[in-house]
Amino acid sequence: MIYALAGMFLIIGLFAGVVGSIAGLGGGMFFVPALLYLGNVYAPGSVSPQMAAGTSLIVIGVTALSSSVSYIKQQRADIQTALLFFLGSAPGAIVGVYLNTLLPIKAFSLLFGLFQLSMFALMMVKDKLKPRSVNWDVRRRFVDAEGVEYEYGYNRWLAVFVAFLVGIVSSLFGVGGGILMVPAMMILFRFPPHIAAATSMLVIFFSAMVGSATNILHDHVNWLYAAMLAPGAWAGGKLGVLAANRMKGQTIVLVLRILILGMAIQMIGEAVTK
Repeated sequence: MIYALAGMFLIIGLFAGVVGSIAGLGGGMFFVPALLYLGNVYAPGSVSPQMAAGTSLIVIGVTALSSSVSYIKQQRADIQTALLFFLGSAPGAIVGVYLNTLLPIKAFSLLFGLFQLSMFALMMVKDKLKPRSVNWDVRRRFVDAEGVEYEYGYNRWLAVFVAFLVGIVSSLFGVGGGILMVPAMMILFRFPPHIAAATSMLVIFFSAMVGSATNILHDHVNWLYAAMLAPGAWAGGKLGVLAANRMKGQTIVLVLRILILGMAIQMIGEAVTK
């Protein structure tokens, strides 16, 4: 059975790595449910919510590192902005780990499902929201491969505050935080989608390392399951960068909406029936 579990985790890691890398989400929305379900099927009671979140963050770091290296080579990741966001996400990640220890499994499943449901709603309306450009301290320009020029920017203190909230969510639910970071970049700061995704992955890598260090100290990592997920996540991160250059953004967003809604319903259903 261990070989079957390793095979399933390899496929999940590959899929989550591809999707997470394309959209800048990290992949934790797939890792956490897989760990809670498959991990406990193989060894009942072996994966607590805290263990799932901690193990997920380790694998997210692998995905984020893999894709960030490729995005930096393509000059798509805004490194300076990523470092600024990290100033907020790092302490937020530590706070999220401690909040995570207070949640029983039923509350964790319910909150995780409601969180995903709220993100589904945000993704449904984000295209209708007008981008903000009030009091930008920093302004940047980017010209894509087709010659289209984008202007984006942000207020430094607002960026740090948003990143702090993202860091909390990242460690609390083990989702990497990109599901909040990317929409925030696009809606609040007018980041073009491909720059938002690439920069988000770099921020996710930094914050995942901080959150992972704290989880390791609390013994919230299942190293066997992390080792099973990591190879697929690394390869998926690389493949996701390649796919991002060819796939239409609208198609990716549609798939993500369906997946997020499906998992939200599943997690809420599990919490209600337990």
